[in-house]
Amino acid sequence: MTTTRHRPTWDLALDPLVSCKLCLGEYPLEQMTTVAQCQCVFCTLCLKQYVELLIKEGLETAISCPDAACPKQGQLQDSEIECMVAAEMMQRYKKLQFEREVLLDPCRTWCPASACQAVCQLQEMGLQTPQLVQCKACDTEFCSACRASWHPGQGCPETVPITFLPGDASSVFKLEEDDAPIKRCPKCKVYIERDEGCAQMMCKSCRHAFCWYCLESLDDDFLLIHYDKGPCRNKLGHSRASVIWHRTQVVGIFAGFGLLLLVASPFLLLATPFVLCCKCKCSKGDDDPLPT
Repeated sequence: MTTTRHRPTWDLALDPLVSCKLCLGEYPLEQMTTVAQCQCVFCTLCLKQYVELLIKEGLETAISCPDAACPKQGQLQDSEIECMVAAEMMQRYKKLQFEREVLLDPCRTWCPASACQAVCQLQEMGLQTPQLVQCKACDTEFCSACRASWHPGQGCPETVPITFLPGDASSVFKLEEDDAPIKRCPKCKVYIERDEGCAQMMCKSCRHAFCWYCLESLDDDFLLIHYDKGPCRNKLGHSRASVIWHRTQVVGIFAGFGLLLLVASPFLLLATPFVLCCKCKCSKGDDDPLPT
């Protein structure tokens, strides 16, 4: 017969608390989870919410350590993720992984038919040149390079990406228009659907920001100057007042950082000699021999 040993309350109070880098709270060790690859420690609740958010948004197929300053750049293993999320969430995560593998595999491609979306195999001998691909599931014939309907003897359209209308099972290929519901990311060529919202888009696969209408890059256009002139003028989808407010916020953030650096720089210069002096004293004390 075994007996349970109850620990006194004062013994429990002496248990060390571990700080979580996400919520900055302190919890007992049994409420924490350690990432196996990098040994970073977070509270289980925060780590679970972090993983669920990334899977729901489809932002990453390899979930990295939540600590931006993680020295080992660790990633969560599938077994660790499976212990945190529900079975439906884990199934969605594996589906995202599979879609990413097909996207990066030069020997496989998705059938462009909206009613099919099967995985088609390409001939390895002709990967560098466009080849005819026939989907075994729906018998659709398309070009391996641009995924448009097969066009023997004609070049692939480079300036006009190809899209399709969802639910159209008969003919899936149409040239892209400004208001087409589905377009391809100009960087990674993943299909993106836009049902509402503004014209500033960000691809979930490669994190590339671009204009929905002309597909021009917006990665460096923090103030959205692109919509002040040219064919996309006033087509952002927001009022002029909201655009001005957005620009004011961006300029204010940069100005605030600059002002903070300007104000803090004299204090940093004054404090530098004291920090160096304290460091020298500490190193000198460590070199002193132990008293006998």
